[in-house]
Amino acid sequence: MTDPSSESPARSALEARLRAGDFVVTAELSPPVATEAPHLLERARALKGLATAVNVTDGAGAKAHLSSLVAAKLLLDAGVEPILQMTCRDRNRLALQADLMGAMALGIRNVLVLSGDDPKAGDQPETKPVFDLDSRALLAIADRMRRERRLPTGTEIKGRVDLVLGAADLPVDPPPGFDAKGLAAKLAAGADFVQTQFCMDMGVARRYAARLLELGLAQRAGILIGIAPIPSARSARWMREKLFGTVIPEAIVTRLEGAADPAREGRAICAELLQELAEIPGIAGAHVMAPQNPSAIPETIAASGVAGRKRAAVA
Repeated sequence: MTDPSSESPARSALEARLRAGDFVVTAELSPPVATEAPHLLERARALKGLATAVNVTDGAGAKAHLSSLVAAKLLLDAGVEPILQMTCRDRNRLALQADLMGAMALGIRNVLVLSGDDPKAGDQPETKPVFDLDSRALLAIADRMRRERRLPTGTEIKGRVDLVLGAADLPVDPPPGFDAKGLAAKLAAGADFVQTQFCMDMGVARRYAARLLELGLAQRAGILIGIAPIPSARSARWMREKLFGTVIPEAIVTRLEGAADPAREGRAICAELLQELAEIPGIAGAHVMAPQNPSAIPETIAASGVAGRKRAAVA
């Protein structure tokens, strides 16, 4: 893993802000099922000055969309720093290495490495998955590529390999003896930042972050907690039931259920959570996702007032 305290120049704005101790907000957009992307770019531009970087998903929901690599380049050209999501589901190791080099050639620096959704969950369930590598193995290969500028075969890579690597994690209310072994392995493989599944319970977030600090993990990579402007109580229940690892307390469901305007209430709740996360030691920022309503993300971040804040100090 690259030492975040290194004096070498930051490779991206995301890495620079994590190093500076800022409270970092990232957002997520899904490329369209289209050959043109005006709405994607409109939504991305709306996040300028609010989100440090914007994820572009890679076949989210195990469905075909515009290539994440192409979408990331479109965002970059529009002046929005992308985070390229790269899943192990669809490509073997040769194709994954080729796409990592392609990202570098296009000027894309941030890459979030994921396993990918099972094709059986998508709209073409007969699709044959690849999974030649798992996410930890891909992280390790990408880390070696940037450290040694070589492929796993030893072949030299011409040019710079300025990757900033991300991994995913499930935030949990840590039981006694919780060792975060899976996360530790991803950090050892080279992850510089971590984006988590939805965690709307700040008690869980605090205890999760505290345990990661005890284990020395939160000091090694920026932990960004996933949250959402949930538009209704029905959506909240669906997320809890269908999205593995999602944490949404019943108090939020009740609040949405009793609101005259649930969508507005959902944005307000998310803004409040952003403010709370900025006060939790061990948490470097938040990752705001709203797959069904991405237009709610800029308003939510702006309402929170966290843009430009420093993260909570670690005692």
